[in-house]
Amino acid sequence: MIRVAQRRRSLTAAKRRIAGEQGQALIEYALILGLIALVTIGVLQLLGQSISSLLGGLSSSLSSVSNP
Repeated sequence: MIRVAQRRRSLTAAKRRIAGEQGQALIEYALILGLIALVTIGVLQLLGQSISSLLGGLSSSLSSVSNP
């Protein structure tokens, strides 16, 4: 009887520990994703004007080409 109770307690403790680690991993992934989003937004803001002018020039070049 005592061994069964001990096994149940150890299983319950193991389940709690696993659940806590899964929550921690989820938070870590969310933080990494947020950091990637911030870096991407920053890079796009820095390069936004040059990319916009490049695409504008390409658009005007393509608009001057006649369709067959």
